[in-house]
Amino acid sequence: MKMNNLKYNNLSKFKNRIGRAFSYVFIVLVCLMMIFPVIWLLTAAFKDNTEIFSSMSLIPKSWDFGAFKKGWQSVNGLTYSNYFLNSFLLVIPTVILTVASSCLVAYGFARFHFKGKKILFAIMMGMLLLPEQVLIIPRYLLYNRLGWLDSYKPFIIPAGFATYPFFIYMMVQFFRGIPKELEEAAIIDGCNSAGVFLRVMIPLAKPSIISMALLQFVWRWNDFFSNMLYINSVEKYPVTLALRLSLDSTDLIIWNQVLAMTLCTIIPPVILYVIMQRYFVEGISTTGLKG
Repeated sequence: MKMNNLKYNNLSKFKNRIGRAFSYVFIVLVCLMMIFPVIWLLTAAFKDNTEIFSSMSLIPKSWDFGAFKKGWQSVNGLTYSNYFLNSFLLVIPTVILTVASSCLVAYGFARFHFKGKKILFAIMMGMLLLPEQVLIIPRYLLYNRLGWLDSYKPFIIPAGFATYPFFIYMMVQFFRGIPKELEEAAIIDGCNSAGVFLRVMIPLAKPSIISMALLQFVWRWNDFFSNMLYINSVEKYPVTLALRLSLDSTDLIIWNQVLAMTLCTIIPPVILYVIMQRYFVEGISTTGLKG
């Protein structure tokens, strides 16, 4: 009987090891499939046009490091230093105002009781369900009348008025999961509503705030359509429009330069994600569990 149990246990351990090995192999294959385009982008930036379209090998036959230097010069006398600066001038204020306004509005929905709260929250949720394409023409006409076109105002100013319902809803769910006893203790210690918000709620909401900031940064950094719609002057182009400009400037597209600049444009979001990864995962998981 003991021998049978021992054989059964050994067989079970063997099956578990086999299953775990298959799981690891599957995960590695999926990761390779996901990361292959980035690896190809990295190596193709060092190839010439002929090799990019004629060779399936990831390793270049001859390494051309000049694509980064030549691609950085861009066209019209501007360099990618100008385009990166424009992207930061557009993205960073938008992220800061989005975080500040969304947290403030979400705290009001989560903790305060006022007339019309349910109606306003329903309207906010309705805006979340509204397709973005429906708002393109009304927004363009509004910004045109306000004289905001060909500037960064269509991105920055609305962000200060909590116009991103997804982030509001995310923060509402997080604030609702924070025990009210913490706020009551702060009030007993002499804090008013603003003090409770700044000294208690915001520090506790740090993971969700970082998640919101990271998502907004990536969305705004990679946005092409809205930038193309509202920005007309080349000297105000962010990097997404600059990449497209590189394709339209000449009849012969030098792809290794385009790919080299594409690689450069993805570096800031990747660095930011690597730095904030722990907080991002924590913020997403806690927002999903609490509420």
